[in-house]
Amino acid sequence: MHIRKTIDKFLANFLVIIMAIMTINVLWQVASRYILGSPSSFTDELARYLMIWIGILGAAYVSGRNMHVAIDVLPRRLRQNTQKKLMLIVRILIILFCLVAMVIGGSRLVYITYVLDQNSPALQVPLAVVYVVIPISGILIIYYKISDILTKQ
Repeated sequence: MHIRKTIDKFLANFLVIIMAIMTINVLWQVASRYILGSPSSFTDELARYLMIWIGILGAAYVSGRNMHVAIDVLPRRLRQNTQKKLMLIVRILIILFCLVAMVIGGSRLVYITYVLDQNSPALQVPLAVVYVVIPISGILIIYYKISDILTKQ
């Protein structure tokens, strides 16, 4: 559980830093457009990529904290023992989805964009760097769900 708390703290701090950078970036975009009359060329793209990272890493963070959106009409109507079995099934399905879609699929996306040497238009950042957050987030979610299964939360 110490590792999980460390990951939680790091992820939370990292998300705050990304959000702060994005806020400063958007404020600069507004200021350069309306005050200076010359909009910055990179801020729109940077904001878009930071939003991707916030959304995907935020999903991993929320998953780890078990704060994600869930429809709990069915589980509340079930007995305690059946609720636990249902939660186990749901966690296994989440692990499988994250493994196939996020880790394997995301890794293929990163690999393809790396091999094709695709860069973003304004920042000239390799798109593989932008997309690497997908398999990272998938690994984090898998870790959290396995941890939940092992601790029987």
